[in-house]
Amino acid sequence: MPLADLLHASWPATILIADDDMGVRRVLRRALEGAGYRVVEARTGVQAVALGDEERPDLFILDISMPGVDGVEICRAIKDDPDTHLTPVIHITGQSERDDRLRALEAGSDEFVAKPFDIEEILVRVRSLLRTKRLTDHLVSDEAVLVALSRTVEARDNYTERHLYRVADRSVGMARRMGMSEREIESVRLGGLYHDLGKIAVPDRVLHKPAALDRAEYALVRRHPEAGAEIVRPLRAFDGPEAAVLHHHERFDGTGYPYGLRGEEIPLAARIVAVADAFDAMTTDRPYRAALPHDVALQRLSDGSGEQWDPLIIELFLAQYVGGVKEVEIAEGL
Repeated sequence: MPLADLLHASWPATILIADDDMGVRRVLRRALEGAGYRVVEARTGVQAVALGDEERPDLFILDISMPGVDGVEICRAIKDDPDTHLTPVIHITGQSERDDRLRALEAGSDEFVAKPFDIEEILVRVRSLLRTKRLTDHLVSDEAVLVALSRTVEARDNYTERHLYRVADRSVGMARRMGMSEREIESVRLGGLYHDLGKIAVPDRVLHKPAALDRAEYALVRRHPEAGAEIVRPLRAFDGPEAAVLHHHERFDGTGYPYGLRGEEIPLAARIVAVADAFDAMTTDRPYRAALPHDVALQRLSDGSGEQWDPLIIELFLAQYVGGVKEVEIAEGL
């Protein structure tokens, strides 16, 4: 691709520049607007926060050292907000600001540009980060559609309100305890959200039956992991949730479905979601039985360790529950 194309905007994104040096802001504005971007400026951190809330820019360029709220604090707020955590942040730094760079990295900074900066380098980095953001925005839109569809499936059954969110949250808690990467944790979260999506193919008369299912009805239910996997297969962001959706009903002893995988043949994300799903199923009312007390459900998980569920995951879940989840759930009325 010609250099001129690499320097020009691929779409008219909004960029917020925050720097207390008017000369720096003027140079950056001239270059970015000349490349086809829309630019808004702030001279202080407080102004940057207010403009960020108002404009919802597609990318931030922040000076690290600003009076009041500095560029690192702004970055941390951006990355901690679920609505903006995927928005790229470029920090402008001095050559000797090593400690500030480390703080910015910890806060989630995506790129650094040292002073005095090279305008062409900035334009290339901006274009690259915005290209990734646009792709991510499309993927997040796909996720929103699938979450809506999952909630529609859930709404068919009055007994499972917010089930998918509880499964996702508990699964993420276990994944974090295991030290999984953020990319892997996101796959676990999506797997928790979408694990029952395939039940859209199961008739209401089967889902709502207040008695034991016959063989034909159970066969319909057993198809839901494969049906769900087909729906989420195009979602390949963060390694995709397909593995957890497809395999969350496998058993550690190999007697589960759909493929009878055994032990560590079962993807880790699926083993995690399986435990969170089982606990929530046991502790909520269902058409065929009332909710079990939490201590009874925990004992059943313990009893099934090594047979139905991965022993390590069970150990982590029990530790997570005793370590504070129980108190949070009581407080929230879950």
